[in-house]
Amino acid sequence: MIRTDVLDRLPVRTALPALVSALDGHGTAVLCAPPGTGKTTLVPLVLAGLVPGSGLVRRVLVAEPRRIAARAAARRMAWLLGEEAGGRVGFTVRGERRAGPGTVVEVVTTGVLLQRLQRDPELSGVDVVVLDECHERHLDADTAAAFLLDVRAALRPELKLVAASATTDAEGWARLLGDAPVVAAEGVSHPVDVVWAPPERAVRPPHGTRVDPVLLEHVAAVVRRALRERAGDVLCFLPGVGEIARVAGLLGGPAELGAEVLQVHGRAPAAVQEAVLAGGSGTRRVVLATSVAESSLTVPGVRVVVDSGLAREPRTDHARGLSALTTVRASRAAGRQRAGRAGREAPGTVYRCWAEAEEARLPAFPQPEILVADLAAFALQAACWGDPDASGLALLDAPPSGALAAARAVLAATGAVGADGRPTARGRRMARMGVHPRLARALLDGADEVGARRAAELVALLSEEPPRDYGDDLAAAWRAARRGGDAYSARWRTEAGRLESALRGVAEGTAGGALTDDAAAGLVAALAFPERVARARGEGAFLMVSGTGAVLGDGSRLRSAPWLAVAVADRPVASASARVRLGAVIDEETARATAGALFAEGEEVGWSAERGDVVARRVARLGAVELSSRPLPSPDRGLLRAALVEGLRAEGPGLLRWSAEATGLRERLAFLHRELGAPWPDVSDEALLADAESWLGPELDAARRRTDLERVDARAALERLLPWAGGEAARLAELAPERIEVPSGSRIRVDYASGRPVLAVKLQELFGWQRTPTVAGGRVPVLVHLLSPAGRPAAVTADLASFWRDGYRAVRAELRGRYPRHPWPEDPTTAEATRRTNARRR
Repeated sequence: MIRTDVLDRLPVRTALPALVSALDGHGTAVLCAPPGTGKTTLVPLVLAGLVPGSGLVRRVLVAEPRRIAARAAARRMAWLLGEEAGGRVGFTVRGERRAGPGTVVEVVTTGVLLQRLQRDPELSGVDVVVLDECHERHLDADTAAAFLLDVRAALRPELKLVAASATTDAEGWARLLGDAPVVAAEGVSHPVDVVWAPPERAVRPPHGTRVDPVLLEHVAAVVRRALRERAGDVLCFLPGVGEIARVAGLLGGPAELGAEVLQVHGRAPAAVQEAVLAGGSGTRRVVLATSVAESSLTVPGVRVVVDSGLAREPRTDHARGLSALTTVRASRAAGRQRAGRAGREAPGTVYRCWAEAEEARLPAFPQPEILVADLAAFALQAACWGDPDASGLALLDAPPSGALAAARAVLAATGAVGADGRPTARGRRMARMGVHPRLARALLDGADEVGARRAAELVALLSEEPPRDYGDDLAAAWRAARRGGDAYSARWRTEAGRLESALRGVAEGTAGGALTDDAAAGLVAALAFPERVARARGEGAFLMVSGTGAVLGDGSRLRSAPWLAVAVADRPVASASARVRLGAVIDEETARATAGALFAEGEEVGWSAERGDVVARRVARLGAVELSSRPLPSPDRGLLRAALVEGLRAEGPGLLRWSAEATGLRERLAFLHRELGAPWPDVSDEALLADAESWLGPELDAARRRTDLERVDARAALERLLPWAGGEAARLAELAPERIEVPSGSRIRVDYASGRPVLAVKLQELFGWQRTPTVAGGRVPVLVHLLSPAGRPAAVTADLASFWRDGYRAVRAELRGRYPRHPWPEDPTTAEATRRTNARRR
């Protein structure tokens, strides 16, 4: 019996005539409706003609981003029709299908929709596709929309497409769908009070998947506060399963809390999920949920929301080959969605676990997954669709070129695509397996080595990371899953069975039964992540063949492994090494077999910073891991020269022999370059190192090691930089003289070290000199340091005439008393310059 009383109360009903009209006239539409208005449940039923007065029966496919949401939506729609899921309304998610020949509305995950489009691009028998929660910008949803637009353009223009969003930011989707009409439905919005509840203690920001326990303790305290201060059920948003379990433990049982604690996330048992969505039975409830409850699910009875302010989003470190979910601050848009859950049925309250001043600094929207996620699966889907570089796909955001190139490199390495980027037969099979291409490769190749069932079980473990209490040893986690009776173990068995079925027809080798569980686990993990094969380098530290360091936690039984296949790792903020979450012991033979594409053997000639000298070896490497080496007696001259230049650039020009003459020449050239410019050369460290091969060419040709460079006469090498070609080199002594002859006949060295030419000379030797000497063609006066007979500074001037006139009298009075045996004429401009005392002159 159809529950018309419930259907009539759903706010989206008022927008249905406009939506049907838009689809009939344009073929596409964007539906904007807040959570709880019925866009996920009533709209598909009306479009399918299952509600009285809604028209002809049509087959509708509804795509949800999450399995839990797909099941819940199908069960809700079936309940509204007075049926069980599997009849006129059914669902299909990975590993579970409840649908039959009579199913008119089928709810699927976006991943399942992509698989169907690849198998049957026309979507035979489907009349309408509804992409639900498209505002969340999941990668599969963006990809499915692009494929569906291709189908409408080339194969089935009559196929109708609805992009359903819980927000009103629909302009981008409308443009993407060919200027589709936007239909808005008003929700029943009750006022929601905001209570700012920041922690009193300092909280470390999240990094990787780690959340400061101080924040989780604070969230639990705010939940208790909300139970005391407000009526109704409490919905608490946390970033992930681990945080939900931690807060549940902090809250305690119903007797202590006065409320039942329930957990909603993708890994929760179906019975628990159904109990949460069915509503309460008189006892107050605290529902701890991930972001799945923001818009995909409606939890009845909620009057209070406690928002931790955190979310999990995918991130990929392409430089290190690491991808995982990471904890981030939830966007302002997500905060509005979460708060709205408190006002679905009546006025409510949201407790926000951060300061009001922080609100403006939060991101406006979550990052589209296509911009931050691993794109290997997307690239394989695009290749199988016939668009390897994804340039022809209608996407709201283009995939980043670097991330797409990294993804295509993974596909090439796994044999999924050929040199032209087109999918191979193997690649097409991998795309149909419903797992990441890396895992599909491990499944196919691993089945031949360890057997289909064992390969399927291990890949199932890798496709959904096991609970942390299973440990970081993949083989031990495998044994725990086999023994376990928990919800994870049940899902794992289902997924392993599905993957084993996908392997039908794959020939199994004879080695499968011979390998131990530990060896099988290591082999399959290494097949999936060959660039994460790692060799020990002591104290629980490893080096992956990708060049990234990896460390194990204290107490891990993997710490003694000589080689490791790293299956799951993340990199904490400010850490140079990845932290191993899940790995398996392997030996060198397995490492070479699985990461063989990274094996290289050849001559390596380079500068060793550790030794401070040239090192020439013949080396065998597995990526960044050195397997063996031996000295190279006759290295290639080009490589040797490059290594010497590398060393010179690492240690600077001081590696050469700088005599006083060489240093003086460099200072003179630096002065002329600064004052006159070209053609006088730049002899700064940077310039000399950048052009080392030109001015040190002969010396580099003859040198073999550090000591050879240390013997190089820098002056002779520098002279090659003089502007000989234009004849200017001949003017060096004129423009920047090394010495200047003074009236006494002495030839005094000019010091250019300070950047300005300095002549330090005894005052008596300048008697009779009327003007200050100049250099650089008369442009720059020399700074004269006038010294006492003992060589001590007496005065400094750049204008001798002025000094004789104004300053000499005071200096004469002082020096005359201190050095009476020396001449101190009243008129120094007419006196005879001398180096001698009065007695010696006579």
